[in-house]
Amino acid sequence: MTNITVDFKQKCGKIKPMHGVGQPPFGGMDFSFIKYLKDANIPYSRLHDVGGWFGGNLFVDIPNIFRDFEADETDPKSYDFAFTDILIEALEKNDCEPVYRLGVTIENFHYIKAYRIFPPKDVQKWARVCEHIIRHYNEGWADGYHYGIKYWEIWNEPDNGIDDTQNMMWHGTKEEFYELYRVTSKHLRKVFGNSIKIGGYGHSGFYVVDSVEDIENSIGIGLGMKENPTDWEKRTEYFIEFFDGFIDMVVKENLPFDFFSHHSYATVGATLRRQKYVEKRLCDAGLSDVEIHLNEWNTNARAKERGRSVASANAAAMMCVMQNTKMALMNYYDARLGASMYGGLFNPITYGPLCTYYSFKAFGNLYRLGTQVEAKCDKDGIYVLAAKGEDGVGVLITNTLSDAQLSLDTDRELCAYLIDEDNFYKETDIDTASFTLKENQVLYLEGKL
Repeated sequence: MTNITVDFKQKCGKIKPMHGVGQPPFGGMDFSFIKYLKDANIPYSRLHDVGGWFGGNLFVDIPNIFRDFEADETDPKSYDFAFTDILIEALEKNDCEPVYRLGVTIENFHYIKAYRIFPPKDVQKWARVCEHIIRHYNEGWADGYHYGIKYWEIWNEPDNGIDDTQNMMWHGTKEEFYELYRVTSKHLRKVFGNSIKIGGYGHSGFYVVDSVEDIENSIGIGLGMKENPTDWEKRTEYFIEFFDGFIDMVVKENLPFDFFSHHSYATVGATLRRQKYVEKRLCDAGLSDVEIHLNEWNTNARAKERGRSVASANAAAMMCVMQNTKMALMNYYDARLGASMYGGLFNPITYGPLCTYYSFKAFGNLYRLGTQVEAKCDKDGIYVLAAKGEDGVGVLITNTLSDAQLSLDTDRELCAYLIDEDNFYKETDIDTASFTLKENQVLYLEGKL
């Protein structure tokens, strides 16, 4: 028997937005599916790779909004906000705030020809273009809005390859990206002060950090560390080299740096190790107050596992685990509709929610309640997280092991909802003193305060 205990009187802080998403769900110009984000209390959607190739040439990307780089960046007529306005309006109406990536969409076929992933030819002007986009959405400039969008991320994965033959996000040197960040972050801080949070850079992933020793030693892992490294090892070691240089620059020049974003397409355990590494590296550099965002993650980014119990259970486990780290915000990659292999929340044919969506909904209930309370399980591989609020309590339990017999120590009368590939948030009768949770099942329980 595996024992779970919850103490609703023992507060542990706030439930954090571990259930944000990447690309929001919409099809063509039908934004009605974004209601699913509101229904799951999802508070953030990162805007990167939105709308298909090159953002469909319509959404978010700098070249989609400021179409002629030779134009006057101070003239509202130089900007085309039409489609991005509609998208952000839909998000705001559904209580979902954008995490706005200032940059461009990935160019997967860059090896044939690259179009937009080059360093801006005038970095100062590029920074001023970013300024006016922010003014449009936060200060009403150019018939704009006063949304107060908080997070503005400079670029995405500029480290994604040692040279132009590999890198589908940045055909330039790391020094050129450092200059882009240096100029843009300083300009935006000068203009907006602390009214926005400035960060980046969507680090491609700390995949070579696999051991406790890597974390404890807080080492910088660079090229040449291994004998005869594979191409993948060379590439992922370069991710660390890029990070080392970036952090050195930020610290030495005291640049604006409110949040650091990184990515992981790996297991819960591997991602946790890498998160701990990031925490220690930032702390060692004197940047312990910098928010950490995992703004691309997916434990099961394979089409064969989409809609399966293993995907929903691992997603719930990731959110539970990261709640108890220094992570500030996560965005799952992704919530898109259609054929994307990463789109794990919705059926690519019917567009109906899959079981993984309901794991996000369950976590969203905890987020709505607001206050984390003490919850423990005496067996690794079974995850539990609990919360309370003014109108009730909630407990999320995830089993990533084989079938388990559980006992939940609580004096509350709780309603239970089961999540797996056959049960989409299905109300279930259980005896909390002894019940079975099958392999890769998620259970959400709620009751009165």
